Amino acid sequence: MAVLSVDLAFGRWSDLGIVVLDRTGAGGAVDCEILPWNDAGPVDAQTLAGRLNHECGVRGIRVLLLDGPQAWKSEGNGLEHARVSERQLNTAAKTGLPGMVKPVTYRRFAEFCLDVYEGLCRRGWRRLETAARPGSPQEQNQQRVLVESYPFAAWKSLGLKPLPSKRRCRVSDLAEAFGALRALAPLTVNRPPNHDQLQAIVGGLAGLELEQETGAGARIVGQPPRREDGHWREGFIVLPLPPMKVKELRALRWD
Repeated sequence: MAVLSVDLAFGRWSDLGIVVLDRTGAGGAVDCEILPWNDAGPVDAQTLAGRLNHECGVRGIRVLLLDGPQAWKSEGNGLEHARVSERQLNTAAKTGLPGMVKPVTYRRFAEFCLDVYEGLCRRGWRRLETAARPGSPQEQNQQRVLVESYPFAAWKSLGLKPLPSKRRCRVSDLAEAFGALRALAPLTVNRPPNHDQLQAIVGGLAGLELEQETGAGARIVGQPPRREDGHWREGFIVLPLPPMKVKELRALRWD
């Protein structure tokens, strides 16, 4: 079953990284279809939610990964400025109580991401709700599930050097990172990925693992999403695990 992964951006449509991942080949090979959306003008959150929902609908996709915060922090999580998932992964930016972020320049992007999640939920999607037993969204009684990804941590979780920021990334860095990822997980692509698309690919690998029988190839970090004082709070971030670790975990039996 295919999944769709998005590296979010709100400046230009061409800044979005959008890929469809499907494990169709032998030996765990992953087919990556890069979808270029080069519309004019800035990205509107509700328009994006509608288009992502339509793309998943026509393809029968029920796992959608988004690289961006899904909620604010819970007031009682014991942290001053971050969600539990953000503290555990030491994310560069933090979403605090509603309207509060670190750094302050992150607020516009954070609110854009929250609007995208809300737009998708109005169309029948649900945030990943439990990490108690890894498994497919269907096993968790979720028909269409939203999963928060974090590409920087995904590279590290796979044992690979994270891709430099877009501003600092050279062509050689992109080629090196793509080569290292393909050496670890066999990938086929319909075109060479740019920075945003490669980030969507590495973040999206965890979604494929959630579609497996045990979901053992995914690491789920944080606390369940919940409503608190009229806002969504906390939420999980899901990361892929390297193939050797996956083999070890798949030997276990989940209670």
